Amino acid sequence: MASLETLQSALAASLGGKLRASTPDRGQLTIEVAAADLVEAAMRLRDDPSLAFTELLDIAGIDYQGFNGAPEGGRFAVVYILLSIRHNWRVRVRVFCPDDEFPAVDSLLSVWPSGNWYEREAFDLYGIVFRGHPDLRRILTDYGFMGHPFRKDFPIMGYVEMRYDPEQRRVVYQPVTIEPREVVPRVTREDSYGDSGKK
Repeated sequence: MASLETLQSALAASLGGKLRASTPDRGQLTIEVAAADLVEAAMRLRDDPSLAFTELLDIAGIDYQGFNGAPEGGRFAVVYILLSIRHNWRVRVRVFCPDDEFPAVDSLLSVWPSGNWYEREAFDLYGIVFRGHPDLRRILTDYGFMGHPFRKDFPIMGYVEMRYDPEQRRVVYQPVTIEPREVVPRVTREDSYGDSGKK
C-alpha cells in the first residue's frame, strides 16, 4: 500500500491542478483528468522521471448510459492503462468526453504511438472520435457497418445482416431477418433424476 501512496503523491506533485480525482481500488489507482488537459497530462506522465509511464498497455472506451453509480462527467469516457517499468507502477487515466452527442478527445499518438489500433477500436465500437488521429477508420467491423455495437443503445440484433449470395458471387447486406423470440428454459422433472441406478 505504501507504493500506491507514493504513486498518488508523485501524481499529485506532477499533475497539480490537472489531476481532477484520484481513486485507489483493489490495489490500483484510477486518476481523472479533463479532456482539455489530456495531452499535456499524458506528456507529464511519460516524461516526468518520478512517474516514467513510458508504456501504454491499452485504451478502453466506456459507455456509462444507465450505469448505476456512474461517476460524474458524462456518458462516454476513455480509459488509458499505463505502465511505468522504472517504478513498477500501473495507473488508469480516465477522461470524459465533453459532448455526449459527439464524443471526442484528442489523440495521444504523439505521446504513445502504440495507441494507434486502440484508438481505432474505441472509435469503431463506441464512436469516440480521437482528434488528430492520422487514420481513424473502423478496425473490427466492416467499413460499411452502421452504428457502434458497444454503445448501450445499440440494438442487440443490429440493423443489417450479411450473407454470401452465390448468384451475385459476393457478400450482400440486407435488413435483419431474425425473428425475435423469448427463450424460456425448459425444466425437466423426473422421478428418478439424480438416481445412480443402483438399488
